[in-house]
Amino acid sequence: MNHRIKKGRKLNRSLGHRHALLRNLFTSLIMNGKLTTTLAKAKELKSFSDRNISRAKEANLSTRRKFFSLITKKEVAQKLFDKTLVGFKDQNFGFVRVVKMGRRLSDGAERARVELIGEKNEDKNS
Repeated sequence: MNHRIKKGRKLNRSLGHRHALLRNLFTSLIMNGKLTTTLAKAKELKSFSDRNISRAKEANLSTRRKFFSLITKKEVAQKLFDKTLVGFKDQNFGFVRVVKMGRRLSDGAERARVELIGEKNEDKNS
């Protein structure tokens, strides 16, 4: 028997700290369209954001309230529903791309860039 199957990476943090980290990274990703972080955090953020963006595509009152509690800034949640989801209406998955960037000089940690795929499509159309 598999008791308490654990999914995802622990990132050497407690549960509350891990949830806060992912919420803040997701908010920054929606706000800026891309961000640079370590590879482990980037992989965890990719699964977190793909799951949440696919849930946000329903865009009913319940999901909007869920995202206003999930995202730390209210104007970023509005941007998610008004602008970002427009580029994803034909996609079912694969909203985020992780690109490896090499190692950090100070401690040798692997870095990665996390990008919203729909953001580049919006920039080309504008």
